[in-house]
Amino acid sequence: MIIKEKISPEELERIFTNSSYDKVVKFVADIEKEILSIGCDFHMECAEELTEKEESRQKNLWGANLYKDGRIDFVSLINIKPLENNRSMEIQDIGIKKKVEEITKKLLCK
Repeated sequence: MIIKEKISPEELERIFTNSSYDKVVKFVADIEKEILSIGCDFHMECAEELTEKEESRQKNLWGANLYKDGRIDFVSLINIKPLENNRSMEIQDIGIKKKVEEITKKLLCK
């Protein structure tokens, strides 16, 4: 599901309810377009949705996980991007991490 505008708490709860994981949903943020794909079983599926439907570029896509308590972790296989100087599953660049967090709060959180 691609998110371009803030969703309601009820819609977010529905996404959590439909998640394959307990109390967490996977999402990918396009930090250039400031949009998200959320609710896929794997981050790669969310990234594919953004590249296919929104023509997002891989270098702008960063994966993370949102927990029911509002906590975000910035760990995903798609974050391993040596050309973007990120050699870890966790987002290393503080600026990118902050951008992903801002987009998440703007579109998903209360």
